[in-house]
Amino acid sequence: MSVMLPSWQAQMLPGHAPVQVMTPSSQIQTTIARQPRFFYAFFVVSAGSAMTSHRHTIFTALLAAALFGITTPLAKALLGSVSPFMLAGLFYLGSGSGLAIVLLLRRVAARRNDASASHDPGHHPVQNPLRIAELPWLAGAIAAGGVAAPALLMLGLGTTPAATSALLLNLEGVLTALIAWFCFRENFDAQIALGMVAIVAGGVLLSWPGAHAGVAPGALLVAGACLCWAIDNNLTRKVSTNDAMVIACTKGLVAGPVNIGVALAAGAHWPAWHVASGAMAVGFAGYGVSLVLFVVALRHLGTARTGAYFSVAPLFGVALSLLLWPERPALTFWLALALMAFGVWLHVRERHDHAHTHEPLEHTHAHRHDAHHQHEHDFAWDGTEPHTHPHRHAPITHSHAHYPDVHHRHAH
Repeated sequence: MSVMLPSWQAQMLPGHAPVQVMTPSSQIQTTIARQPRFFYAFFVVSAGSAMTSHRHTIFTALLAAALFGITTPLAKALLGSVSPFMLAGLFYLGSGSGLAIVLLLRRVAARRNDASASHDPGHHPVQNPLRIAELPWLAGAIAAGGVAAPALLMLGLGTTPAATSALLLNLEGVLTALIAWFCFRENFDAQIALGMVAIVAGGVLLSWPGAHAGVAPGALLVAGACLCWAIDNNLTRKVSTNDAMVIACTKGLVAGPVNIGVALAAGAHWPAWHVASGAMAVGFAGYGVSLVLFVVALRHLGTARTGAYFSVAPLFGVALSLLLWPERPALTFWLALALMAFGVWLHVRERHDHAHTHEPLEHTHAHRHDAHHQHEHDFAWDGTEPHTHPHRHAPITHSHAHYPDVHHRHAH
């Protein structure tokens, strides 16, 4: 993914109406020169740059959805030779180890750049470590989303058609929204609630077995995985101002060995090297890079809205599963697809605009000096943006279109 930055650009601040931002080309060139081009875009996105406009943030969420969505049918294809827990472990191990390599390369490059810029009094290294108070939130997210959810999903895939499983994963967005609305008090209106009902109705159609009574057990397991991921999403929001790559890497390096250990204890065997490497590669893209992009979107859109965009993930899974296993979908499949598409559309077209007050806030993340970042520096600053440092937000009252991002978590 390349980053095209004109010298003078019209940019939408995350959660804001368009504003004109004048960016001198020399300043942009300085920023780019300090990062290796190979990872420049990924570094900026994962570290949480305010460079990303609202449209780019939506694209980030959709790209995360696409990468995760295609993982489901690929997992279905691998389940014949790998146990569910082993496959889940390999996915997360591939995610964590792959991102660890990227982080290592990024640190080496950063040290090289820091050394070359040591003569520059305006140079301020990017540092945003996790605080001790945030560790319980991250631990809970790892337990729910990194251990319980993938195991339930893999077990459910064993008895559920791939296309049905892919679309059923839309429930994650709905459950994420419910927890965000009623536990963490994110704002929602009738339009968003109607979208949720449409997606739930589609999920019911998919899981209903037709001629048999009750609900298919495999579908219930997939739904349970969605609930665990919904809990994971809401807990991850609490640490979303931190480096998204570090969050995703930590989750992978913990969840991978745990799931592999459970698989080995249950009698599973380590798969052939080509199967293991293939599963880890799928995990790096579908669980690793996808999660990095998801956390970035979470930071700028809020939990429920990001979950709504992420709900299109099953559509990519359906497309791939029908290519891998050609079959004529049943009528209920298309009805469920229509209901889910309608529900996602209602979420996408939402606009939220009202007068609101920002309370004093202190935190650390990459940012530009937009309407919400008017502060002084306790170090020599050369004007390079985005940059990362601890900063304080003063109280302010204004009105504009916004989403429940890290700066808009106010009551209504």
